[in-house]
Amino acid sequence: MLKKLTKLFVIKTKFEAFLVIYALGLGAVERGVHYVEQYPGYGGWLLFAVCPIAVVMAGARILDSVERGRSD
Repeated sequence: MLKKLTKLFVIKTKFEAFLVIYALGLGAVERGVHYVEQYPGYGGWLLFAVCPIAVVMAGARILDSVERGRSD
């Protein structure tokens, strides 16, 4: 039963990976908006810019993992 449950959280296709990356991106932009509201000025905008950059780095890793999984 636990094995079936863990299979739900495995990203197998590129489509699933893009959906996860999209959701991460939405969350990052939302967090960035809160940073801009909380820290007005350059500091807030700098924190806003860092949030999507982290998603790009994570997305590249997710897509790389999906590609490596197919080649094995």
